[in-house]
Amino acid sequence: MIFELSQFSDITFLILRLVIAVIFVYHALPKLTNAKGMSQMMGMPAGMIFVLGLVESISSLGLIFGVYIQIAAFLLAMVMVGAIYFKMVKWHVPFAAMDKTGWEFDLILLAANIFILVNGGGAIGIQ
Repeated sequence: MIFELSQFSDITFLILRLVIAVIFVYHALPKLTNAKGMSQMMGMPAGMIFVLGLVESISSLGLIFGVYIQIAAFLLAMVMVGAIYFKMVKWHVPFAAMDKTGWEFDLILLAANIFILVNGGGAIGIQ
């Protein structure tokens, strides 16, 4: 190989963790601030929506600071399994759609979290 890029693996793990965390924090905030409204939209109890938002936000903090990274990735992967299930089975959302987010977005987040779960999150973090 012309370039030895593996020397940057820790920084790439950090970037991946931060990107995942930003996405999950963005999606957790409405669940934490408007659980009742989200519950009507999603067809789930408001308490469940709020807990989902807590899991997403706390797990995101784990990814950001490098604390319990694999536990955080596991929890977020389980959130994505649930999201894919609801989209496919309950809401009949296609893999991709022009007018809404299909479950392709959820699938890549699931894969990214499984990658971190299996490989760890790199050496950068509080640990």
